[in-house]
Amino acid sequence: MTPSDNLLRRLARVNPTTAFIGALAVMLAGLFLPGIVGAALLFVLALALAALTYTTWPVQSPSTRVVRLMLLTLLVAAVVAKAL
Repeated sequence: MTPSDNLLRRLARVNPTTAFIGALAVMLAGLFLPGIVGAALLFVLALALAALTYTTWPVQSPSTRVVRLMLLTLLVAAVVAKAL
């Protein structure tokens, strides 16, 4: 068993509500904190979403893939807007 398998197994056990509330808190903090601090939080969230999208890509339906890519694009646009 590789370390990435262990990580994926641990992530699979996370309560979905807890994960949603945590991601929402990071996103809101990123949006409301000023300048580069907020942009950095949003960037970390974008990296996590990109990693999740990459990991689960083979098992997602095409419509789910499109939604995830659109959300990732919007989040990266928010990072750029916040950083400027």
